[in-house]
Amino acid sequence: MKHALLLAAALLATLGAASAVAADRAIWTWERESYAMVGDADVTREALRFLRSKGIRTVYLYADAYRGRSLIERQPELYREFLARVHRRKMSAHALLGSYYLHTEEYVLPEKRAEALHMLQGVLAYNTAAAPNERFDGVSLDIEPHMLKQWAERKTELLQEFLDLGQALMTLKRDSGQELPIGAAIPFWFDGITLDWQGRQRPVSEHVLDLYDYVVLMDYRDRAEGPDGMIEHAASELEYAGAHGRKVVIGVEMTRNEVRKVTFFHRTEAELERELKLAERAFRRNPAFGGFALHHYRSYRTWIEDQTLSGPR
Repeated sequence: MKHALLLAAALLATLGAASAVAADRAIWTWERESYAMVGDADVTREALRFLRSKGIRTVYLYADAYRGRSLIERQPELYREFLARVHRRKMSAHALLGSYYLHTEEYVLPEKRAEALHMLQGVLAYNTAAAPNERFDGVSLDIEPHMLKQWAERKTELLQEFLDLGQALMTLKRDSGQELPIGAAIPFWFDGITLDWQGRQRPVSEHVLDLYDYVVLMDYRDRAEGPDGMIEHAASELEYAGAHGRKVVIGVEMTRNEVRKVTFFHRTEAELERELKLAERAFRRNPAFGGFALHHYRSYRTWIEDQTLSGPR
């Protein structure tokens, strides 16, 4: 009886959370979970049911090699079946490119440029061969130069190489003839670094917005308002993007972190919804606001399930 009551309460909470969602929501889905989803129809059905119940309409689905396999190259039919199911549910999917497993932060280095281009070429080739309802709706890049060991000593050079890489990737897309929006994940503090790139001196965030179709701003704070809040940290990126026809998706962290202010891990689902609603209220009049992205599927799902079973932390 107790278990049935818990399930009923969870269902009501789920329906309430979904009905409160207004802005678009996406979720990063990394290697293991993405491979499980595309490889098993039962996992697909259950995962998409959960995501839709939480108002999430876009999946950033990993689409590169993992543990010696590249399903998108060797078994593209798995992605075709998955993406067809996603689209039947009125959801969308962006190919997630970037990997802790592959150390893709190194792709900003000139000697790794070919590997980075090959990564995107795999998605472009896949989309060319797939039927319209089986194609990716975009590409989400997660290549973070600040993760490199030499960041402190070579920050300026690495950021220039990061922008050079972005230009090469966008040129590859344009040459393919595909109308596929590509966005890059960047930390909110890139707006505080001014960089001279190709004769233009401006904040790194603005250079990135000039290059890509959208950015996912890793706006990792556990509250919307006030100094050091999500709204403050996203203000300059949204203003610039709004004036230049770009989109900014606001990234939200859900994983455990010793620095509590960077994540919602220690907070409740009701508190998350409250803060996102406050942020949306501040952002929604800006045409650049592209909704929220949660990081990441496994952490978010575990966080939800833990609260369902044991209550708030």
